[in-house]
Amino acid sequence: MIILLNKPYGVLCQFTDRGDPPKRTLAEFIREPNVYPAGRLDFDSEGLLVLTDDGALAHRLTEPRYKLAKTYLVQVEGTPDDEALRRLRAGVTLNDGPTLPAEAELLANAPPGLWPRDPPIRFRKSIPDAWIQLTIHEGRNRQVRRMTAAVGLPTLRLVRVRVGAYTLGGLAPGQSREVAM
Repeated sequence: MIILLNKPYGVLCQFTDRGDPPKRTLAEFIREPNVYPAGRLDFDSEGLLVLTDDGALAHRLTEPRYKLAKTYLVQVEGTPDDEALRRLRAGVTLNDGPTLPAEAELLANAPPGLWPRDPPIRFRKSIPDAWIQLTIHEGRNRQVRRMTAAVGLPTLRLVRVRVGAYTLGGLAPGQSREVAM
């Protein structure tokens, strides 16, 4: 079984939380037993999360040696110049080593069909922001945020729209759908 979920902002990528106060979890959105996330999205990231009961599939989706493409829409603080995009495309050096080259494209406008974030991102009149579409072939902890920061563009909002062949495909935040294996 494969379930695609549009994970909202502020939701843990697990089914339980023992924190005080407790945080929202996947249990609020997924009722199907015995499915687990194949990979993670940070608490403050949104978008496509693939859940499955197939351990072999989960392994193929998350194992670094498969270099599965993951595509993100990234709202950054600042205006990306050609050099920043070149560095992302070449791979940047993070504290845990160099990243693989990424596909990086500056978007002319905010992505169409993107829902408002709740709560909204901070807005500052004096500092511009821009959108980048970034595809990576790894999955390190907070990798996209660390990559954009390394080129001087802090991430304001991060939305994953694709994992391999699976896409968000118009799911609203909190919505899910089952897809064929």
